[in-house]
Amino acid sequence: MASLNSTSDFLLLEFSKVQELQILHFFVFLVVYLIAMTGNLIIILSVAFDHHLHTPMYFFLMNLAILDIGSVSVVIPKSMANSLLNRRSISYSGCVAQVFFLFSFGGSDFAILIAMAYDRYVAICKPLQYGTIMHKGACIQMAGSAWISGILYAILHTAGTFAITFCSNMVNQFFCEVPQLLKLACSDLYLVEIGLLILSFIVVLGCFIFIFLTYMEIVATVLRIPSVQGQKKALTTCLPHLTVVSLLVFTGMFAYVRPPANTSSDLDIVFAVIYAILPPLLNPFIYSMRNKEIKTALLKLFNSGHSSSVTNRTIP
Repeated sequence: MASLNSTSDFLLLEFSKVQELQILHFFVFLVVYLIAMTGNLIIILSVAFDHHLHTPMYFFLMNLAILDIGSVSVVIPKSMANSLLNRRSISYSGCVAQVFFLFSFGGSDFAILIAMAYDRYVAICKPLQYGTIMHKGACIQMAGSAWISGILYAILHTAGTFAITFCSNMVNQFFCEVPQLLKLACSDLYLVEIGLLILSFIVVLGCFIFIFLTYMEIVATVLRIPSVQGQKKALTTCLPHLTVVSLLVFTGMFAYVRPPANTSSDLDIVFAVIYAILPPLLNPFIYSMRNKEIKTALLKLFNSGHSSSVTNRTIP
């Protein structure tokens, strides 16, 4: 079979061959995309326009929201367009871009989650040193390092993936997922990318263990708080974060680390949706719905906009 070149198109997996079901898929993904975009934009605007939220925790949360908007925009719009137009293709360069941005946003996202865990650790376990450790410069450096590490991580995996010669263009996934692309390889260079994925798994697992141990220390500290209300408040800020990290790590591990199969299964699609789409969709709700400060900022933002519009209408 002839190998693909940079002018070739890849063919992505269809959700259905029935046009009506493809239209249904389009509208489902459209609703998911709009909810994810709206929720994350609300967080960004709330933090940006309320000086009470200009703290390390909300600074990292705003960065997470920006990354979530980027990651969900890499996958969903292309899938929606293919379903609406009844096609499956994605250009070679488009596939390269998807892999790069998925790893870039995903890597930066995970690094920000690590920074958030460290922020909670310092806030709860070392409250008297919090202002000294988590000062503005340190937070900017941590966020900048997260973004840069994500970009470098993406360059590494994108180069490792597309150095491969592909002997087929049939990708058994609704976006360009690296494990599915590796199945198309007809050269031994795919072993390089597999090695990089194994190395990534070791690093991610190490980071997850660090986060887990951090939270064990946090829980031990929280249990020493005499006030039940204080314990509840501290745990409320930590449990959502640990939930998000666990969801991201274990579903990503299923997709990228398990032994490859020659055919796609429904589980491949389900876990791809869970690690690529669910976190950007759920993060705004997990972090904001039970957060009184975010709700207060939203009310201020809404009332400010409403007051401005009323004032403009009353000026002759």
